[in-house]
Amino acid sequence: MELGVQYFRTFARYNFWANNRLYNAAGELPDEARRLDRKVFFGSLHSTLNHLLAGDRIWMGRILGRDHGVTSLDQILYEEFDELRAERLTEDLGIVTYADGLKPEDMLTVLEYRTFSAGDGKTPLPLVLGHMFNHQTHHRGQAHAMLSQAGLAAPSLDLIYFLREAEDAASTA
Repeated sequence: MELGVQYFRTFARYNFWANNRLYNAAGELPDEARRLDRKVFFGSLHSTLNHLLAGDRIWMGRILGRDHGVTSLDQILYEEFDELRAERLTEDLGIVTYADGLKPEDMLTVLEYRTFSAGDGKTPLPLVLGHMFNHQTHHRGQAHAMLSQAGLAAPSLDLIYFLREAEDAASTA
């Protein structure tokens, strides 16, 4: 199979796995601890998780040619954690489904889009996907630190642990 396609399918699954682990840990905190300003870019854990969802919705909307409904990068899409978590799951499943449908020729696509502040953009699809997954990793790192600040044992989110778990699951299937 084409390496580029498989690469992004792996990252879609890793993204799903890491977000699930992050939300499981965040769910152990009371709401006030998730909303506490921890002096990171988006302030609180709750705001950072909303930003991650907003970012993915924006990029997937651009990729799929649909309205993403996001009006700003710091928009609070969901005030309630349980609803935010459910929507994160839905988005992650959509990303996996999209990645599963990628074909080698899709790696030649150049995505044209409009940004909130920089105007029109034009970027090869593999770089857009790379940015989307890298953006997730960046802000999950901030969320991970906030979990530690809150006194939780934050879960490992390293890609290599995901790969080992996937390999172990495949070998026992």
